[in-house]
Amino acid sequence: MAGSDRPMNLRVDHALGRDVTVSAGDLPLFTYTYRPDTVLLESPKPYLHPIRTLAGDVVSLFRPHDHVWHKGIAWSLPHVGEHNFWGGPTYVHGSFYVQLENNGSAVHREMTDLSVAAGRADVAHRLDWISQDGQAVIDEHRVLSATVLDGTSWMLTFETAMTNVSGATLDIGSPTTKGRENAGYGGLFWRGPRSFTGGTVQSPAGTGADDLRGTRADWFAFRGRHDETGRSSTVVMVDDVDNPHHPPQWFTRSEEFACLCPAPFFSEELALAVGERVTFRYAVLVASGDHGDDGTAALADQARSTLAWMRTASPVGRVAA
Repeated sequence: MAGSDRPMNLRVDHALGRDVTVSAGDLPLFTYTYRPDTVLLESPKPYLHPIRTLAGDVVSLFRPHDHVWHKGIAWSLPHVGEHNFWGGPTYVHGSFYVQLENNGSAVHREMTDLSVAAGRADVAHRLDWISQDGQAVIDEHRVLSATVLDGTSWMLTFETAMTNVSGATLDIGSPTTKGRENAGYGGLFWRGPRSFTGGTVQSPAGTGADDLRGTRADWFAFRGRHDETGRSSTVVMVDDVDNPHHPPQWFTRSEEFACLCPAPFFSEELALAVGERVTFRYAVLVASGDHGDDGTAALADQARSTLAWMRTASPVGRVAA
């Protein structure tokens, strides 16, 4: 059934203690696994997968063999003080990647909202970020909201408020801030399907691929094609104007695999003092089809406008409530 023919009413299904699925009519848009069974080596954390367009095509990848800690869309940070909340080995300058005993976990504590109203589905919860040796590092409140924009696209907003409860200043960075050139990943990270490899990366400056990595912009998009159906899909990510270090440098790949990440700590660390809170907000627009250069820029404008409206309708402060 075409996306434009689907009913647009949203539904939330909760598998208690495990995950939440948000659907548009009979089509699951995404499943948010908030209490995963991830092994410690992969830094357990909540993730969104599978993520689908309104045409039913899956635009996320779970636990790829090349980077098993990549899981759909996840809030993943590789360098939080001495802790790795990304997964796998840690970049150590002069030694490349080393497996350390520092793989932390972002652990679900309690659900604070699970509702559908006025055409929007909200999922909110509190998390405890715990070090590998069991110490409290960060207290987080996270809010995810989904809304259908039209017959071809829907949008997710991701909001987080993180408070340092570790007892010491946390320097949040990336492999680049630790010495590895142009590897500033960390933040809201999307891993795309295998068939998107070689797809088109687009920013306000134009189109490209891996050559756009490290450039600054308030939005990036990825345009790819699916195996089996041959259809195309587009994923647009927008960084909120109030985010630290806005506009961010972006970590992106296309030639090896598909990914997007507005990386706020790409080449500049953020020092989070004891008791200090930092907030971030993002929009992710998922669209059926390849809309071309101008059409993709229009999608980004639509996502940016909707994000600005949601900021007014539900200020980011709600994540700290």
